[in-house]
Amino acid sequence: MEADIPYAFDTLKKHTLDIYMPPVKTLSYPLIVWIHGGAWMSNDKHADMGYMANTIKAFLNAGYVLASIDYRHSTTAPFPAQIQDCNRAIEYLYQNAAQYNIDESKIALIGFSAGGHLASLVGLSNNNFEKSFYYNGKKPQFKVTVVLDFYGPSDFSTLKGNDSTDPRNPITLLLGGTVAQKTELAKKASPITYIDKKDPPFFIVQGEKDQSVNPDQSILLSNLLKNAKVDNELIIVPGAPHYGVMFDTEQIRGDLMAFLNKYMK
Repeated sequence: MEADIPYAFDTLKKHTLDIYMPPVKTLSYPLIVWIHGGAWMSNDKHADMGYMANTIKAFLNAGYVLASIDYRHSTTAPFPAQIQDCNRAIEYLYQNAAQYNIDESKIALIGFSAGGHLASLVGLSNNNFEKSFYYNGKKPQFKVTVVLDFYGPSDFSTLKGNDSTDPRNPITLLLGGTVAQKTELAKKASPITYIDKKDPPFFIVQGEKDQSVNPDQSILLSNLLKNAKVDNELIIVPGAPHYGVMFDTEQIRGDLMAFLNKYMK
C-alpha cells in the first residue's frame, strides 16, 4: 500500500489517494477506483472498506490495483467540486499509470451511496463534455470501462429528501439550495442526465429497505440504461439497509466479480 498520494499538486488533505497493490506481481494491473460515501459531507477514503473487506480481498487476489480517493466535502465546497476532484484523481492515475503498473485502458469505478452517485456521474458523463466537471475546464483523457454502483442516487428530482428545507440537508448542502431552487444544477448533477448508448456497463446493488436512498433510484438507472442498450445488472438485496455487511456476501461478490472480469480481463 502507498498512502496519501497527492493527486492535485497541492497540499489539501482531501486531494490525496491511497493505492493497494495485488499480491501477485505482473507487468500491469487493471485499476479499480474506490469512491467513498458519506452524504457528500463526511467520511474519507477509508470509508465503506470495513464492511466490504472480503470484496476488497477478492479484488486484490484477482490481480486488480485498488485506488481509494478523497474528495472535498460539500460543507467546504459545493457541487461540482466533488466531481471535479474525482475526475482529477482518476486522470492522475491514468497519467501516472506506468509508475504504479496500471493498465490505463482498464479502469473500473466503484462507489457507495454518495460515492455511488459520483462513480455513476463520472462514468456516464465521461463521453460528454461538461466543462464544469473538470478542473480548469480541461477534459481528462481516461475512459471508464465499467461502473460498480452501490445504492448511489441517480436522479435528484426524485431522490428522497430533495424537498427538505433544513439547511443541513445533504442535498441542500451539495447543491447550495433545494432541488426546487436549483433545478438546472440538480439536473446537471443527476447521473441519468448523461445516459446514452456509448456508456460503460453498470453493476448496480441496492438495499430493499434503504431509508436514505430510495430503491427507485437504482431501478430507474437500470431501466434507463436498458433503454439505451447499455449492459447492466441490478441486484436488490432483500431486507438490506443503506449499507453494511449484507452487501459483502459470497453471492453478491461472485456476481460482481463475474461482471467485472467480463469487461476488465
